[in-house]
Amino acid sequence: MIPTRIMRAAKGSKPNLTGFNLRDFRASGGIKRYDPWGRAEAWRSEGHFSRYNRFKNALPGLGIGSAAFAVYCAYEHFFLQDQHHHGQEDEAQEGSH
Repeated sequence: MIPTRIMRAAKGSKPNLTGFNLRDFRASGGIKRYDPWGRAEAWRSEGHFSRYNRFKNALPGLGIGSAAFAVYCAYEHFFLQDQHHHGQEDEAQEGSH
């Protein structure tokens, strides 16, 4: 054994600066008490209703809808031409009246 471990074992454990001993805290909790509603409430946080699945399924069509909208906007911008040319037609019609 390493000499420092032997000396530490002879002196005991290091003093706790905070005064909070986690081992004593865990031991004071004892055995978990029976919860009669535990089984009835377990479904809220397990399986299909876990926190991850609730957030994942909150907006089911958002991704597909956003992609379809982006494709439509790109198609409209590049392939559909504006037939009216608003400024030029208005001037031509005003002159003929």
